[in-house]
Amino acid sequence: MRAFVFPGQGAQTVGMGREMAEVYPVAREVFERVDEALGEKLSDLVWNGDIETLTLTQNAQPALMAASMAAFRALEAEGITIRDANFVAGHSLGEYSALCAAGALTLEDTARLLRLRGQAMQEAVPVGQGAMAAILGLDFATVDRIARETAGEEVVQAANDNDPGQVVISGHKGAVERAAAAMKEAGAKRALMLPVSAPFHSVLMQPAAAVMAEALAGVDIQPPAVPLIANVRAEAVTEPGAIRRLLVEQVTGTVRWRESIANLAGAGVTEFWEIGAGKALSGMIKRIAKDAVVRNVGAPADIAALKG
Repeated sequence: MRAFVFPGQGAQTVGMGREMAEVYPVAREVFERVDEALGEKLSDLVWNGDIETLTLTQNAQPALMAASMAAFRALEAEGITIRDANFVAGHSLGEYSALCAAGALTLEDTARLLRLRGQAMQEAVPVGQGAMAAILGLDFATVDRIARETAGEEVVQAANDNDPGQVVISGHKGAVERAAAAMKEAGAKRALMLPVSAPFHSVLMQPAAAVMAEALAGVDIQPPAVPLIANVRAEAVTEPGAIRRLLVEQVTGTVRWRESIANLAGAGVTEFWEIGAGKALSGMIKRIAKDAVVRNVGAPADIAALKG
């Protein structure tokens, strides 16, 4: 069995997707349609811009989706379709890419939703008040417990359960710093403050969740061609109403990636294809499902290797 998985924020690089677009007309069409949906040349920023501007949340989210969908359309051009997967999943914004690939959302709606999601998440908390930190070497239960114990009157919570040795915490800057220090004392190998501009996947994102609830209420969602493993439940979902609710919950909820991949492996998935920019998910998957085959699909050479 096979799962197609789609990366989230942090995987962006200037130039991503350009080679796909040069080789595959259907990949170029993805970027053209995203440009038209947003009313701007996002493709020019992706291919020729600077990394600082590309990394702005409202740019990175639709850009990463476009790179993933360009790679996915290139796969389709070579005869590999969504029906060649048994499940889809995506890390945070990658969940939208997964739904687009599975036919639940149109490309245009996905681009507009991600632009709005990025803007709303950035505006939810004033710059400088929130923070995130990656905790390496402690399990989720320990990180979750220490976060609760050190929060005080502020917010700090486990935001991303990425793999057995990596959990990301998110919340008020001071609370994140306190929790990170306590986790180091508890045996974490490292506690790294992340270069992000907002405390994603924490309850501080509630204003953004409200914006997305309103936006998603006005968007048509179809049953996906294959089940989505939802971030906040780590289980399969196909019903459009449930997908809509879970996308809203995801803004403030924990990305349960470790459990999602473990559950896929437990269901019999032996191959994971990371579709789009970077290889961050591949590394996580190898640490969760150690016997799984992991493939990357981000450039024409990757597709040639699959065919070979």
